[in-house]
Amino acid sequence: MSKIKLSEISRPIKVELEKFNGLFKDSMKSKVGLLDLVAKYILRQKGKKIRPLLVLLSSKVAGGVTERSYRGAILVELLHTATLVHDDVVDSAEKRRGLPSINAIWKNKVAVLMGDYLLSRGLLIAVENNDFDFLKTITETVKRMSEGELLQISKTKKLDIDEETYFKIISDKTASLLSTCCEIGALSTTKDQDEILAMREFGENLGMAFQIRDDILDYVGSSKLIGKPLGGDIKEKKITLPLIYSLQKADKSKANKIISIIKNGKSKGNINEVIQFVKDSGGINYAYSIAQNYSKRAKENLKMFPDNESKLALQALVDFVIERIN
Repeated sequence: MSKIKLSEISRPIKVELEKFNGLFKDSMKSKVGLLDLVAKYILRQKGKKIRPLLVLLSSKVAGGVTERSYRGAILVELLHTATLVHDDVVDSAEKRRGLPSINAIWKNKVAVLMGDYLLSRGLLIAVENNDFDFLKTITETVKRMSEGELLQISKTKKLDIDEETYFKIISDKTASLLSTCCEIGALSTTKDQDEILAMREFGENLGMAFQIRDDILDYVGSSKLIGKPLGGDIKEKKITLPLIYSLQKADKSKANKIISIIKNGKSKGNINEVIQFVKDSGGINYAYSIAQNYSKRAKENLKMFPDNESKLALQALVDFVIERIN
């Protein structure tokens, strides 16, 4: 099977994405020199723009791209960018998309205030245009993302995450924002509650598949290929689905040994032992089957919509998420 490219998925909204990029750039402008300088620097850190892509494709599937669709796309991308800037402060990260992070150049205070500025800009755009349905959706998302992050922090300290807790964490931390993108896309163009709900659930299921697949990548593949270091989650003591399943299957002494390595061992040999344990226990295959299950659900959510290029693109995006590494 040939690999799906993001550029092919975005083809049905190529013109709309170009317009979005111009509007997004304008939305970040400020009369305060330092803010404008940092904003221009952020725009140099070119991301994949998955979230605006989801908003615009969802709106096109549910009726058509409107001016509200663009505002919704700007709102979610500003929120996403704000969380990345804040995350880099929390993680003391020195790089973001191959460039030095905001906090590495301008220090934490400027980075935190920049994140606050981006979030408030998004909220103001919604308020000024009476997009109160967007506000209701996005504020619930910010709440869920914060709760998910804090739940993960508290559980990481104790290393006692079970499957139910894991699904709760990734639903709140990751799937909530993708769900919001699709819901806002639908809200911007239709009042049909069934269609809005279907798009929201599509985004949730896509987000769950995406995060589980991302967690699998910690145990397989080349770090150059996937853009993240092998065993990075283990070093950070993050207990994800492949490991949760493997620990459940293992006898108590083996499980205790692996937990002990995660608590204390940072050497390459220790990390390789954990990776091998997960592979031997069937943790990768189990997690992959769950990710595929969520991807099937996502495609089911799209069945109510008429067939068109944008719907095919969303279906291809589901495959893109699952097939990133095989």
